[in-house]
Amino acid sequence: MSWDVLLMPFPADAASPDDLPDGHRLPAVGPVGLVLHRIRAAFPGADLSDPAWGLLRDEEQGWSMELNMGRKDPVESIMLHIRGGGDVVHTALRLAAVLGCRAVDCSDGEFLAEEGGGWEEFQAYRDQVLGEAGPS
Repeated sequence: MSWDVLLMPFPADAASPDDLPDGHRLPAVGPVGLVLHRIRAAFPGADLSDPAWGLLRDEEQGWSMELNMGRKDPVESIMLHIRGGGDVVHTALRLAAVLGCRAVDCSDGEFLAEEGGGWEEFQAYRDQVLGEAGPS
């Protein structure tokens, strides 16, 4: 089970992803080579051996973040599949900024903010579901 966050180059002045007019097409994140270069420069420990599925990990905090970039060139969007615990929101927002994107919390459809509760809410939900699924 993962918490999913979408990275796309939404306009800086949009208060919500819903603010875009119908039919508005966002630009691509960028060419694959440039996207990978920016990620490597900002996150030297990133595993980008498979350019379509990168991986960031913080062993100390206990989280991992898969970067689903797909195989298209240019990269149109990146879906982050986040698992574990700890403080991962800052990293997701930093990755978005490095790529000229904004992060959308897929659990509520709104832009992710440093003080947002989506990650905490997801962890509570996950822990409840996993606790209920365990032996009684």
